[in-house]
Order: sequence, then structure tokens, then C-alpha cells
Amino acid sequence: MLRIAVQSKGRLFEDTMNLLAEADIKVSASKRTLLVQSFDFPLEVLYLRDDDIPQSVANGVADIGVVGENEYAERDEDVEIIDRLGFSKCRLSLAIPKEINYPGLEWFNNKKIATSYPHILKKYMDSHHIKTDIHVITGSVEISPGIGLADGIFDIVSSGSTLVSNNLREVEVVMKSEALLIGNKQLSEEKKAILEQLRFRIQAVKNAEDKKYIRMNVPKNQLEEIINVLPGLKSPTVIPLADEEWCCVHTVLDQKRFWDIIGKLKELGAQGILVTPIEKMIL
Repeated sequence: MLRIAVQSKGRLFEDTMNLLAEADIKVSASKRTLLVQSFDFPLEVLYLRDDDIPQSVANGVADIGVVGENEYAERDEDVEIIDRLGFSKCRLSLAIPKEINYPGLEWFNNKKIATSYPHILKKYMDSHHIKTDIHVITGSVEISPGIGLADGIFDIVSSGSTLVSNNLREVEVVMKSEALLIGNKQLSEEKKAILEQLRFRIQAVKNAEDKKYIRMNVPKNQLEEIINVLPGLKSPTVIPLADEEWCCVHTVLDQKRFWDIIGKLKELGAQGILVTPIEKMIL
């Protein structure tokens, strides 16, 4: 049995549970139970606070964990990064009152900065030879300048709307963050085997993200030109039809280029284009 530590609430919790569900690993998301076991996979889920996950994985309370890169960097525990999961993206940034003229990072010299990430902030400031007074806050960091507690803040930024509502503006991006799958460095061979099964399922889900499966009828005299337009994984599948002048082409398209490519296909004579979402893709 492999034990995974998961954030007990928030966006990272929701994204992680959605990923497990898409990988066909069914677990209860009950907030009343600290530890739950999957119904159909050798995995149990331990629900923790996000800042407790790195330490829990490092000391073996959990075998693996899903945590934001910001917490991984701040806690600096002896764990390994297994995979970058690509969701729950944000950034850690410095922000100041919007009416202040900002000449550059030297503005922060001898200023007081409120943050929940003192380790990352100190390391960053030291690397730029900036001396600051770091004031650690675990609650709503963004209100600190408005009540005179700090000159600026260092905090997570997603959309930036929280900064705007507190009359702050982002002036320096210190690091970008996403969800990480981290692991204990002393896993047994049995647990490593289960982890590889889990990674295989997760990768199949990630491969299918923003992909569409396309089927279309194509005139044979335009087949070569249509194939040249398609950015398929390898080569599209071509199936003959009852009408000898036509064939059916199957391929996979990336969502970002979908409409541009579909327009070109129609111009080249493709008809009956059928678009299907992809749940999983094994490469």
C-alpha cells in the first residue's frame, strides 16, 4: 500500500482529487476522515495542511505527496521531486502600494516586508544583496501595508485581483509555482512498483489534456495535402470507404491549434468532421 499526502482543502485539493478520479482511482473526499483508502488501487490518501506535506513525506509518515512548489521550496525538506503536474499554477511575487514609484529591487533596502514565505524571500534578497526586515504573517498578508504593518508584501499571486482590491501592485516575480508530486527517498521496492503504476495512469491523463480525436471523410485526390496539414502524433490513420474516391482519416489535434487546422481541412475538401474528447492517451 502506497500512502499519498494531499492538501485537505483549497484549489490544490480539488485539482488533485480530480486527477486521481480521471486516473480511475476512487477515494472518499470526506473532510471528516484524515486517512482513506482507495476502493480499487493500492493507495491510501492522507489529508493534511499544505505546509505539513513536505515534512510528512520526508520523515516517512507519507510515501509521496502532492504539494505546491512554493511550499516545497519554503520547507526545504529532504524529499525528491518525482513529477511536475502542471496544475494549480501561481507565482510568488513582491508587491507594494500602487501609488509608490518603484525604481527597482533596491527600493526594498531597509524596508519591512510581510510574508508567509520568509525562507524563500530571505534567500532571494540575500542573492541580490538587499537587506530587509522580514515580518512573518500566516494570515492575510495583503492587508499589511494598508494597516501600517509593512512597506510591502511577498505572497502568492494568481489572477492579481486580491492585490488590486488592497491597492497593491506586483513589482517583482520571484518564482513560479505549480503542483509537484514529491516522494520519500527511501521507498521500498514494493512501493516503488505501485508508484510507477500511479505515474503511468497520471501520465496517460496528462497526455490527453487539451487534445481532440478527429475523424473526417477526405477525397483521395486531396489526401496528401491534408496529411501535410495534420500535426499528428506519428502518422494519421487512413481507412478506405465504400466510395473508392474517398477515405476516412483519424488523427489527434491539439486544442490550441484546433480551429486554425479545421479551417484548412475544410478548404481542402474534408467533410463529416467528427470531434471527440480524449480521456486518456498512452504514448
